[in-house]
Amino acid sequence: KNKKILLAVLAIILLAAALVGPIMSNVERPTYQLTASNGAIEIREYDPRLVATVAVSGPRKDAIRSGFKILADYIFGNNTTASNISMTAPVEQSRGEKISMTAPVEQQTDGMAWRITFTMPSQYTIDTLPKPINQSIRIELIPAKTQAAITFSGMNSSDNLEKHELTLKNHIDKTDWFITGPAHYAFYNPPWTLPFLRRNE
Repeated sequence: KNKKILLAVLAIILLAAALVGPIMSNVERPTYQLTASNGAIEIREYDPRLVATVAVSGPRKDAIRSGFKILADYIFGNNTTASNISMTAPVEQSRGEKISMTAPVEQQTDGMAWRITFTMPSQYTIDTLPKPINQSIRIELIPAKTQAAITFSGMNSSDNLEKHELTLKNHIDKTDWFITGPAHYAFYNPPWTLPFLRRNE
């Protein structure tokens, strides 16, 4: 009897662990209008949005971890008004950002970096958003733009990202659309979310 109770408790804990990631990911996201779709692939017209972004060098997984910490520190109160800013989704990562000459020497490994980005809540404008104290963080207003996206689950391993990036590129090559910049990786869930419940783009 005790074993059955223990198994039931463990089952509840596992279910809670499975669901907490998607529940915690239910936050504000960038708004867009759907232009076209084909299965998991969509063409989206994104509205303008305000972002906080930081350039971090190093391997991709290390860079997103470091960049996330820097930006999380900013939204959790390390800003000019000591205000908490609501978390949004996704956390974005892209390659090809040149590191500023004012960056610390230890970051200038090859002159390039990963760019990590948080979208700011829509309630803010460029004038009302608290300013970061960390000078490596940039606040930018991203204009409206067209983006192609492919949605997939699983871990954010390089193999998983590269496989779906190639699928997306191959699809675009067969359309009238063309690519104008590097791929952006978007992650919508906390790291403890089970792989099959994760949303990546």
